[in-house]
Amino acid sequence: MPNALVNAKTAVNALRGPVRLRTLTTLRWLAVGGQSLAILTVHFAVGFATPLGLCIMAIAASAWLNLFTALRFSPQRFLTDREAAAFIAFDIVQLCALLSFTGGLLNPFSALIIAPVMIAASFLALRYTILIAALALAGVGVLALYHMPLPWRAGEALELAPIYKFGVWAALSFSVMFFAAYAHRIAAESAQMRSALAATQLVLEREQRLSALGGLAAAAAHELGTPLATIQLTAKEMQRELESDEMLRDDAALLVDQVKRCREILGRLSQHGEAGDAIHDRVDVVGLLKEAASPFLENINGPEIRIETESGDGAPEPMLRRRPEIVYGLRNFVENAVGFARGEVRVGAAWTAERLVITVDDDGPGFSVEVLARLGEPYVSSRLAGRRSEARRAEGLRTASARTGGMGLGFFIAKSLLEGTGAEIAWANRETGGAHVSVAWPLAAITTEPLGRNGVSQSPNA
Repeated sequence: MPNALVNAKTAVNALRGPVRLRTLTTLRWLAVGGQSLAILTVHFAVGFATPLGLCIMAIAASAWLNLFTALRFSPQRFLTDREAAAFIAFDIVQLCALLSFTGGLLNPFSALIIAPVMIAASFLALRYTILIAALALAGVGVLALYHMPLPWRAGEALELAPIYKFGVWAALSFSVMFFAAYAHRIAAESAQMRSALAATQLVLEREQRLSALGGLAAAAAHELGTPLATIQLTAKEMQRELESDEMLRDDAALLVDQVKRCREILGRLSQHGEAGDAIHDRVDVVGLLKEAASPFLENINGPEIRIETESGDGAPEPMLRRRPEIVYGLRNFVENAVGFARGEVRVGAAWTAERLVITVDDDGPGFSVEVLARLGEPYVSSRLAGRRSEARRAEGLRTASARTGGMGLGFFIAKSLLEGTGAEIAWANRETGGAHVSVAWPLAAITTEPLGRNGVSQSPNA
C-alpha cells in the first residue's frame, strides 16, 4: 500500500494521457472543414465582403500542418505533453489569426476559442493546461484591441457599443478560465478513480491468491501421488535386487522409507484437503477481528489493541465466510487507527440475529475537517504525508492536521472492497476524541453453513 500511495500521482498522470497524433489531426481536419465552409458561405452565399485571401492562408496553414505531420510521423504515435501542447497552441494562434481577419470578438464564432482550451485541459498536465489557457486569454485580449472590421454589407459598417465589446471580452475570458478549470478537474477525478479501481483490483487478486493456497496444496498432493507410487515401487525392486551389496541395499531401503513418508504426508493432505479448506474458509467473529489486527497485536512499541465483542439480543456468535476483501478492508482501518492512536485502539463487534457491526475506534486526534469532507474519495496528498512524517520524526506527535496525509487511496480501496461484500460503512469523530469507523453487514450476506464432525459443510448444496 505505501508504494500505491507514493505512486498514485504518477498513475493518475499516466491515465490522463498520452494522446495519439491521429486524434489531434482529426480534430484539426474538422476545424479546417468547418472554417472553410463558414468563410465560403459568408462570402459567396450571404454576400458579405471578407478578406478571402487572408482567410484561406490561415486555413491553409492548418491543412499544411496536418499534411506535414501525416507524412513525417505515424498517426498512431503518442505525443508527449510538450508536443501536444505545441499543437494545441498552434490551433489557438491560427484561430485568433482567422478571427482577426473577420471582426475579432465581434465575430460570433469567437466562442470557438474555448474548444482547444477544453481539449488541452482534458488530458494535459496542469502546468500545460495553464499555459494553453494563458495563451487563449492573451489571444482574446489582442482580438479585443486589434482586428479587421466585421464582414458586412457593401457600403455599411456594423458598429457596436464599447460596453458590448467589453462584455464579450469579459465573457470569453471568464469562459476560458472556467471551462479550463472544469475540464481539468473532471478529467483528474476520472483518472484518479480509474487508478484507484486498478489498485483495488490488484490488491483483491493478491489476497485471493493467498487465500487459494490451501486448495492448491490439496491439488498438489493429489497430483504427486501417482509419481511417488511409481518411485516407491521402483525402489522396492531395487532393494530386492541389491541383497548382495550392503551399501546400495541400505540406500535403497532409505529411499523406500522416505518415499513412504512422503506418501503419508500427501495422503493426509488429500484426505483432509476439503475439510481443511472448509475450516479455513470459516471464521468466527473473534477470529476475524484477531486476523484483521494480527500485524499489530505483537507490536510492543505501538498502541494497545483491545478486541471486544457483544451480542445485542443474546444471539449466538455467528460463523462467517472468510473473505479476503473483508480481512484486508478491516486491516486497513485498523492500520490507520494504529498510526494515529495515542495509546489504545478498540476493535469491537456487536451482532444480533440479523446484523453484524464491526467498529474501529482510536484515541488519536480524529479526522480533520477537510478529511471528513472527502473521506472515501481516491485522493492522495503526498506533500502533506511528507510533512506528517517529518513532524513525527521531529516531535513524535500526532496532530489533527497530520491526519490529512496518506488517507486517500488506502481508505478508498478498503471501502470499495467492503462495500462489495454488502457492507455499509460510516465514519465520524468521537465526542471523547479520536476517530470512529463502523462497518455493518446483514448476517445473511457473510455467514456460512455450520460444519459437521468431519469438517465438511452440512449444507445440502455442499
